[in-house]
Amino acid sequence: MPSWEYSLKSLNLDPERTAIASLRDVDISLKKAVEVCASLKGLSLEEARRLLRDVIALKQPIPYRRYFKKGSHKHQLQGWHSGGYPVKVCRYMLKLLDSVEANAEHKGLDTSRLVIVHAAAQKGRRIPRYMPRAFGRATRWGRQLVHVEIAVREV
Repeated sequence: MPSWEYSLKSLNLDPERTAIASLRDVDISLKKAVEVCASLKGLSLEEARRLLRDVIALKQPIPYRRYFKKGSHKHQLQGWHSGGYPVKVCRYMLKLLDSVEANAEHKGLDTSRLVIVHAAAQKGRRIPRYMPRAFGRATRWGRQLVHVEIAVREV
């Protein structure tokens, strides 16, 4: 059994009609993962796949709703100014959608009627690194890993 839990306990989802999947300790940007998760909520599985493929092909930008300062403006966005093309995050999210679809299929759910009801990204562990500096000092920096989880429900 894993030592971690999902953050969707407060949603009170029916376990017979839902499927969940997660990615743990992924080396992607936390801020961009949060924005992609916000864009996927409420979409069907096929709509989400189409959106992610368009972002990877640089056709459709993801609106940056929370982390929007000093971001470039995209004229394709309606109602939002800043946005971007988080290609690396979208590639991982496509893998996560494949995983949650396989989990739903294993549970006997109809995969054409699945809707994303929960998508979240949280901070994972930090990989510490040290940069040698002058006079025997060192500056600590690190790489922030990310946990991403998704839940779908059959409608």
